[in-house]
Amino acid sequence: MHQLPKFAVSELVNSLKGVSERRIRQEFTGRINRAILPGHLWSPSYFSASCGGAPSVIVRQYIEQPKRAL
Repeated sequence: MHQLPKFAVSELVNSLKGVSERRIRQEFTGRINRAILPGHLWSPSYFSASCGGAPSVIVRQYIEQPKRAL
């Protein structure tokens, strides 16, 4: 039985970007700050894809050894 997603992909990505930006700025205060790097750390865009339930071994192989289009 499949469960419906609890969060939209866009909400998840937005949350991950926000949390990671705050953590990076906290950890590297002095080296990365708003005076040196104003605005947002991440681009507002993102990419998401589905692999249709393919085993992770196959997905990894596809990523590591892409076939060139003819």
